[in-house]
Amino acid sequence: MRRLAATIPVLGMVALFVFLMLRMTPGDPAAVLAGDNGTPQQIAEIRETLGLDEPILVQLGIWFGDLLQGDLGQSYFFKKDVTELILLRVEPTVALAITTLVITVLVAVPIGVIAAYRHGTWLDRCVMGFSVFGFSVPVFVVGYILIYLFAMQFKMFPVQGYKELADGFWPFIHRLILPSITLSVIYIALIARITRASVLEVLGEDYIRTAYAKGLPNRVVLLRHALRNAAVPIVTVIGIGVALLISGVVVTESVYNIPGLGRLTVDAVLGRDYPTIQAVILVFSGVYVLINLLIDLTYSFLDPRIRY
Repeated sequence: MRRLAATIPVLGMVALFVFLMLRMTPGDPAAVLAGDNGTPQQIAEIRETLGLDEPILVQLGIWFGDLLQGDLGQSYFFKKDVTELILLRVEPTVALAITTLVITVLVAVPIGVIAAYRHGTWLDRCVMGFSVFGFSVPVFVVGYILIYLFAMQFKMFPVQGYKELADGFWPFIHRLILPSITLSVIYIALIARITRASVLEVLGEDYIRTAYAKGLPNRVVLLRHALRNAAVPIVTVIGIGVALLISGVVVTESVYNIPGLGRLTVDAVLGRDYPTIQAVILVFSGVYVLINLLIDLTYSFLDPRIRY
């Protein structure tokens, strides 16, 4: 409960920072809404209607007051409540994030363990090379490469778009495979590298040699003794990687034309839609803080020594 309470001032500072940064950056939402042919008088009227003619501190006070009441405001660009917009766009983003996490954990942890076990072999070098590749190539480049190969050449997946789960599981998952693989490349590279380093360090401990001396098979030693004792740094980097996941969602949804929160963020930035940008960043920040809090709490289950 103490750690949960500590997240409140963090989110408050995020909200303040986002609000001030948006007001300090160039661009006027009223000018965007008025269009290219808007007159100065029309722009001034729009600013007055939106409350943008008020001093920044007054605007900040009004926004914080509404925020404390659960009101995220009205979108300038979409003409809807921001809460409604987020609820409409949250399913594709959550589906993409969960699918990416599943693919990442199922791929990254095993290859990291195998690379540590086969330390110094060609397999280990391949995993390390993939890690460098995953960190070096931008997400959108990976996305366009996969689209060209698997959507345009082999016709295995659709190029773009999204299907809701209500439309059927196969159409839903079929359109998520390519975006999830695209987003998971950098995530797999990060987690596989940390898994390899953590397991490799544990494999040099005395209790591992004792386990082998007792005649335990490799599978039991690697999974029950090595991986379990290396779990804390692996879980930590999974939590840190959520920041990469959030930033990658924005790019991936734009590349694959997925109507999620990432695409909503891009549209809101282009339209200078202050309420929507502020709300979406707050949602992303809240999810990031909450996931890191949950990971902190899992440490005591993974390593009982942390409880004391």
